[in-house]
Amino acid sequence: MGLPTILHPDNNLNTITHYTKSKMEPPATAHPNTQGIQVLGRLSEAHREVLTPAALSFLASLHRSFNKTRLSLLARRVERQKRLDAGELPNFLPETRHIREDPTWQGAHPAPGLVDRRVEITGPVDRKMVINALNSDVATYMADFEDSTAPTWENVIGGQINLRDAIKKDIQFSSNGKEYKLRTDKRLPTLLVRPRGWHLEEKHVLVDGEPMSGSLFDFGLYFFHNAKGLVASGTGPYFYLPKMESHLEARLWNDVFKLAQDTLEIPRGTIRGTVLIETIMAAFEMEEIIYELREHSAGLNCGRWDYIFSVIKRLRNHKAYVLPDRDDVKMTVPFMDAYVRLLIKTCHKRGVHAMGGMAAQIPIKNDEEKNKAAMDKVYQDKLREVKAGHDGTWIAHPVLGKIAMEVFNQHMPTPNQLHVRREDVHVTQADLLNTAATPGQVTEGGIRHNIGVALGYMEAWLRGTGCVPLHHLMEDAATAELSRVSLWQLARHKVKTADGQTVDKEFNLRLLKEETEKLKKEAGGQGRKWDEASKYLAGQVGGEEGFEEFLTTMIYDEITSVQGEAAKL
Repeated sequence: MGLPTILHPDNNLNTITHYTKSKMEPPATAHPNTQGIQVLGRLSEAHREVLTPAALSFLASLHRSFNKTRLSLLARRVERQKRLDAGELPNFLPETRHIREDPTWQGAHPAPGLVDRRVEITGPVDRKMVINALNSDVATYMADFEDSTAPTWENVIGGQINLRDAIKKDIQFSSNGKEYKLRTDKRLPTLLVRPRGWHLEEKHVLVDGEPMSGSLFDFGLYFFHNAKGLVASGTGPYFYLPKMESHLEARLWNDVFKLAQDTLEIPRGTIRGTVLIETIMAAFEMEEIIYELREHSAGLNCGRWDYIFSVIKRLRNHKAYVLPDRDDVKMTVPFMDAYVRLLIKTCHKRGVHAMGGMAAQIPIKNDEEKNKAAMDKVYQDKLREVKAGHDGTWIAHPVLGKIAMEVFNQHMPTPNQLHVRREDVHVTQADLLNTAATPGQVTEGGIRHNIGVALGYMEAWLRGTGCVPLHHLMEDAATAELSRVSLWQLARHKVKTADGQTVDKEFNLRLLKEETEKLKKEAGGQGRKWDEASKYLAGQVGGEEGFEEFLTTMIYDEITSVQGEAAKL
């Protein structure tokens, strides 16, 4: 079989690249410069295979080129929050109106392996999950270094090793007498990687005395070792980009992509990034985000739980935006429906994929009736998405792949729905902010549920686990964040429950204590971290000043294993 010829389309020209054998490997720098780089995490022999001097030099180049801009954009978020607290509301930007009103520009054509994305499975980067996800009957697998991975040093570096091995098709895993390996009877799903968001750091690696950006670390190490091999195999280095709040943050990613490709002598446009629209601020800049990425854009995705979290977080000081129990905030409520419709219209107007959201259900064993009800929910959710015009959807468990695939195969006979223009859609600022029309109520049961989800997730995260099954759902950082901010919002505005109780700091702390004791009793065993999780959550449920932007930054230091002396490189 000959080596592949890869077509890299962009807006103005087609670049054809022929990859020779020598171009499939990372560059072998004769004397890589590791000056100013300190690795404070453990460096085993396996770790050194990915943390090579050449790879570290590449990471340092990314850090020195872009960290200052990253920090300035994070400071910009803080200033924006101050304006929101003072009464300003999110809105479409007047200064970028010309981009939205220009009908001539388009995003990139779908890249090899990303034309048909009808079902995408997502999950952490542990070895067993990587194998099981790639063996699933789905179109793509998003390997996640973000919301479903607790970024311990071992998890992060182990994940890089696992993905490297999977791309080389040299990955095995043994557990309890069972052997796991990649199937050979079918084409494996296309691999995408989600690095950590711009707000997260990798404190185990310092460049010139500064912690590296978690985003740049995850992206850079994966890209350096795997980009050319992925292209040679017929796909490419593809990414999901999380937690962005403006088109300027997308511009930063685009600049990172260009420098990374230039450094490894890979044509620009080889990288593709799908942006999760999971913040209320980004919802008003969808077109601008695609525009900034253009030749690197692979579309947008509805990150539903993080999106609701962001709506509450950014508007948390305004009582008009109080939301009811989480179970009442469905995708069909007016402000969520507007978000979905605008995303689909925007993506298809610009020729890129509009991906649907997560089905977090997992099979319920030993209860056929409950399991059928849960699977029916998945079916109806995917049916809503495909009929709305989405090009694909997310699942958290391989068993759901059959359900999602059945729905999309029946209602989307084409590889995607880019031709579904949704020109009937007109979404305004008022539509996106119309939380007042959300039916439902605040209940003590809903509050206890929020406490249980936040506690359960934080306890697992403190033990190094980034996703955890709770109440027959696979919960990750997004749902824990939504639970946390909802508790804060209710106490801030002293909302009354359906039975007339006033939610305030004392109310939430009393319930938190009760739920903590209940979970400790139910879980039993040693090595659990319920008290630590409860301590951190207690400072976030009173509605007071000092609300942390992200719980993952709040408790990150608890899972670091920074050594006093840097490893010898």
